[in-house]
Amino acid sequence: MKERERQITRVTLLGSVINMVLAALKMVAGIVGRSGAMVADGIHSLSDLVSDIVVLIFVPMSSKSRDDGHKYGHGKFETLATLIVSLILVVVAAKLIATSVEKIIFVTNGNILPKPGYIALIAASVSILSKEFLYQYTLYVGKKTNSAACKANAWHHRSDAFSSIGSLIGIGGAIVLGDKWTILDPIAAVVIGLMILVVAVKMFKPPFDELMEKSLGEQTEQQIKDIITSTQGVKGMHKLKTRCNGQSKIIECHILVERTNTIVQAHDIATEVENKLEATFGDNTQISIHIEPLAD
Repeated sequence: MKERERQITRVTLLGSVINMVLAALKMVAGIVGRSGAMVADGIHSLSDLVSDIVVLIFVPMSSKSRDDGHKYGHGKFETLATLIVSLILVVVAAKLIATSVEKIIFVTNGNILPKPGYIALIAASVSILSKEFLYQYTLYVGKKTNSAACKANAWHHRSDAFSSIGSLIGIGGAIVLGDKWTILDPIAAVVIGLMILVVAVKMFKPPFDELMEKSLGEQTEQQIKDIITSTQGVKGMHKLKTRCNGQSKIIECHILVERTNTIVQAHDIATEVENKLEATFGDNTQISIHIEPLAD
């Protein structure tokens, strides 16, 4: 767990440093280069920094061992972090779309948006390369550590890269094609905003389901049943309950054993079931088994 926490913290710290630099670069480039899209892109990078801070705070909390006040551990802190990051994405996407639609209406009413400078184009290019690198690296760590919060943060990095692509298209189009084509900037931003919104909604569902104590799913529960009923000495099972607590799966059930078994024999059967489940779902799986005698 310590190594897992260290890897997540390291990649998140790297992301936060890059986000701070990019946010400053984009806003300066947007102001100097007269690009509203680049200023908005800089604000997006600041939202990435906020999500980094959320992960840095909550992931160490979720890694804490069980205590008297948290018998099942602190896994849901990471779940909460994922939920917060996804909500930040929703807000950012909605704001980006609303602002861009206003600009489109502004242009369709016969107005012309200011032509951006080359410095904004350079800033967008730097942002795309930097954020795509952060996305790939953060997603790699997220998959390696099985961290939902880390994966969510990776998508936040990519959403910023998408935003910068929209800025690049709009800024480049305005520079190359002339003032009448400055509308490309807000149009591209709307498309990117919708893509970010879709990612955010998809990201929101798993942590929300976990906080609502949703079961592990029919396929996983069937796998659990097969493992339990195939264990020698188990004559049946019922009242299976499953849920997630961050990285930990929680499994509760009743198993039936021969009523002629001694307490020690029944205990050994239950222990074998626990060992098989932990071997399949990990050492941090929390298992509670109630033993019942088989009816005459």
